[in-house]
Amino acid sequence: MDERIRIGISTCLLGEQVRYDGGHKRDRFLTDVLGGYVDWVSVCPELEVGMGVPREAVRLVGSASKPRMVGIDSGEDWTGRMESYASKRVAQLGKLDLCGYILKSKSPSCGMERVKIYSGKGAPSKNGVGIFAEAWIRGHPLIPVEEEGRLNDPVLRENFIVRVFAYHRLRRLMSGRFTTGRLVEFHTAEKYLLMSHSPKHYRELGRLVGNAKKAAPAHLKDSYSGTFMECLKLHATVKKNVNVLQHIVGFLPDGIPDGDRKEVLQVVEDYRRGYVPLVVPVTLLRHHVRAHAIAYIANQTYLNPHPRELMLRNHV
Repeated sequence: MDERIRIGISTCLLGEQVRYDGGHKRDRFLTDVLGGYVDWVSVCPELEVGMGVPREAVRLVGSASKPRMVGIDSGEDWTGRMESYASKRVAQLGKLDLCGYILKSKSPSCGMERVKIYSGKGAPSKNGVGIFAEAWIRGHPLIPVEEEGRLNDPVLRENFIVRVFAYHRLRRLMSGRFTTGRLVEFHTAEKYLLMSHSPKHYRELGRLVGNAKKAAPAHLKDSYSGTFMECLKLHATVKKNVNVLQHIVGFLPDGIPDGDRKEVLQVVEDYRRGYVPLVVPVTLLRHHVRAHAIAYIANQTYLNPHPRELMLRNHV
């Protein structure tokens, strides 16, 4: 948590006036809240490719599999220049240790999904991906990506930020001195976070760790990293969180007063019923874990997967 994380971002979301009309799309959660914990690496593909500000608006035309980027009024084709730029820029960004990327929705260059594609017949389809966004996602498939609009959804917002911080921890493991012992330690600490997203993937990762000594290190790194990030991309649910919380309750010592144990179980039940947000049972369990020095649980990233000041677990 003390290490600042680098995240790529569409420049207009930071309030920079780089859009085609000279405006911006500042997102205050990103600039005023999340910005306190990350270092932004801003990119505006249309500006950097040479379109200027202000500029003629562009759109995608043709097919979703191979769209062209053209000026709306002039018909000027920017496809080749944008594809060439995107290839080089994605490679440059790959050297900056980014742990996530936030794209501008609906943009013909940066849109992650549902970008309009005009075919010349009828209404445009909404099944396109921006040319730069497609190059980034293809070049760095493990790095978490989201659009600013989708981050208004509290579930999607938490899922993205959980993945960003988890990817940062994963990178530290994989880029340092990689040993089976360090992998076991890492996997142990991530257990309940993984279970809250997908018990199936957690078991699959467990098999990889169990057979680690038989695998080639490069293959093991790739397999574990891919499955780890795939697991966290699945959403944590109330049912899966309750399962994890009940597992953690099982580690409370026998000596804990009956009233305290009942209180914890009642708060977990209140969360299951939707009366309180996840932060309530997690905070109570953190208190008992500290009070009784339960080291195994204290080391679980599930209890602190991201800065609590972001208040990502505060929604019901």
